[in-house]
Amino acid sequence: MNWKTDYRSFYYEGADEPPDLSLAIGETALLSIDVQNIYLTPSNDPIEKSRWAPFHKRMHELVIPATAKLQQRFRQHKINVLHARIACLLENGNDRSLSQKKPGWNYLLLPKDQEDAQIVTELAPHEGEIVVTKTTDSALTGTNLRLILHNMGIKNVVLTGIFTDQCISSTVRSLADESFNVILVEDCCAAGTDELHHKELEILNMIYCHVINSKELLDLMGI
Repeated sequence: MNWKTDYRSFYYEGADEPPDLSLAIGETALLSIDVQNIYLTPSNDPIEKSRWAPFHKRMHELVIPATAKLQQRFRQHKINVLHARIACLLENGNDRSLSQKKPGWNYLLLPKDQEDAQIVTELAPHEGEIVVTKTTDSALTGTNLRLILHNMGIKNVVLTGIFTDQCISSTVRSLADESFNVILVEDCCAAGTDELHHKELEILNMIYCHVINSKELLDLMGI
């Protein structure tokens, strides 16, 4: 695999290769989005459990271990590790955005202290790490993350988490619109299906972010 040529959409099939990435340690942060207990708990419905089995397999065998390794390396080199999660401040969820109140799969009522709302143990924040709580897809739109990143002098945001075609996509686009350099780590993300995951990577790559895998990223950063 080669991040400079992979995940090309129709728009970029013939485009030149992008220049090498320069990710200064003091200007770079790792942000993990929405890897919470609710999404890693298999359904009691056997049909739904089977339908989501490939997603859970990818999460447990690839995404969570790869993300944990990234977090460990970033911490070892004193690079900021941040977290975002979906959770509402009110027990009745009145503070949620409309998308989380609509009936169907996206309906989410996750009071902030509920066990389902917590980040999975393997990727849990370490003491002193910033965690933002959102009731929106984008981690920027519904939080003060934009201000936090600017105040910290961050220019490069490395993104991991779920779901590639939903909260990851919204956050990537928001960050890009704010002129952050966004790096999306392919093997540290997942969508409901691999097809949705790969298609969204093609949509986002080169215009809104650079799609890269975790080994390429660590080699590039030399950490």
